[in-house]
Amino acid sequence: MNPMIEIRQVVKTYKLYNKPTDRLKESLSLTKKKYHQEFSALSGVSFTVQQGDALGILGKNGSGKSTLLKIITGVLSPTSGNILVNGKISAILELGAGFNPDYTGRENIYLNGLMMGYTREQMDEKINSIIEFADIGSFIEQPVKVYSSGMFARLAFAVSINVDPDILIVDEALAVGDIRFQTKCIEKMKELKAKGTTILFVSHATEQVKRFCNKAVWIKEGKIEAIGESSEIVDLYEDFMKNNTEHVTPSPPQIKDINEDSIQLDADFVLPDNPDILASLTGINMNRNEFKSFDQLEVEIEYEIYEEAIDNLLIGVALYTPKREYIFGPNTFLEKVEIPNKLGRHKIKYVIPQLPLLGGTFCIDAGIFNNEGLVCLNYKEDAARFTVTNKYFSEGLIYLNHRWEVIK
Repeated sequence: MNPMIEIRQVVKTYKLYNKPTDRLKESLSLTKKKYHQEFSALSGVSFTVQQGDALGILGKNGSGKSTLLKIITGVLSPTSGNILVNGKISAILELGAGFNPDYTGRENIYLNGLMMGYTREQMDEKINSIIEFADIGSFIEQPVKVYSSGMFARLAFAVSINVDPDILIVDEALAVGDIRFQTKCIEKMKELKAKGTTILFVSHATEQVKRFCNKAVWIKEGKIEAIGESSEIVDLYEDFMKNNTEHVTPSPPQIKDINEDSIQLDADFVLPDNPDILASLTGINMNRNEFKSFDQLEVEIEYEIYEEAIDNLLIGVALYTPKREYIFGPNTFLEKVEIPNKLGRHKIKYVIPQLPLLGGTFCIDAGIFNNEGLVCLNYKEDAARFTVTNKYFSEGLIYLNHRWEVIK
C-alpha cells in the first residue's frame, strides 16, 4: 500500500535578523559576512501516514507542528528533505487563511473550491451542504471581515470537510468553536475517516487526540520524540508536560534468576570500614522501563548483610510520582515474607503481576530496615523509574476494579 503522505528527513531553517537593515547589509556584503542567526524549526523529521489513518500531532507551542503542516500543504518549502503527498488536501491551518475579507461567505466558498481545483459547477452541488453545516444564518451573505472568530471557524470547517478531500488537515481550529459545533465537526471527521479519508489533527486537547486518532506523533524542538499508537504517545506527552520527564528508549530485561538459598560469600564481597553500616542495598533492577497497564512489573533487589545475622530484617518498596506523591508502599514485614538476613549478598524479587497504573512516569524507592521498620539501615530514593502507557480505556492514575449497575 502506497502511503498518503511520506516525509523524508525534512529540515526547515529560518534566518533570524536582529533588525531589518541587517538583511540588506548581508545581501550587499562583499566579504559574505553573516548578520543572521539560524533557527531550525524542523530537524530531520521523517514518518509516513497511510490511507485512513487519523494522526494526532502533539507538541508544545514552537515545537514545529504548524511549520510541518504548512510544508505538507505546500504553503512553505523545506530547506532540505522530501515530501510526497498522494491525494487532494483540504486544510484548516490558520483562522481565515485562504479567505478574502471583502468577499461574502458564499463567495469565499466558491473561492476556496476553486483553489482546491473544483469548478463552479462542482461547487454548486456542494454549497448547500456547506452553508447548512456552517450554520451562520444570514451572515453567509456578509463580507467575512465582519465575522467573529467563531463564524470564521464554522465557515472554514464547513468548506474543508464538505469537499470530499483525500487528506484533511486540522490545526487547532476546533478550539474556536462552541461545544455543539465541536461535536458536529468531530462526528463529520469520524464519517470521513470511516470513508478512508486520511486526517492530520493538531490539538492541545490531548483527550481528543487519544479518542479520535489511531496514531500520534510527538514533536519536540523540531524533532520527533515519539511516534506510535495515539493513546501511548498521549500518555508519554502528558507525562512530560506534567512532570518534565524524558522519554526513555526501552532497554532489554536485566533480571537474572534468583537463588534465594545461596548465602555463600561472593569473591568480591567486602565488609565496609565503618562498623556502623550493618546492611546496604547494592542493586535495584527492573525487568524493563516501559510498561502497559496490567503488564507484570518485576524489581530485583540486591542487598548485603555485614553482620552474622540481623533480626527482624525487612525490605520495603514504594511507588511515587516524580512529584513525590506517594502511591503504594508494601514491605516484607507487613506481608509476613521471610527474607535472607545472614552475612553475605542476597537477592529478592518484588513482583506486581498486573500493574494497575494507567499512564505516566513513576519512581521506585527501596529501603532495608529492622525493628519492624523503625530503624532504617539503608534507603535508595528514586532508585529506578518507569513509564506506563495504555490503549485508552479509562482515565486517572490507577485502575480500580468496579462494576456498573442500571437501577432504572
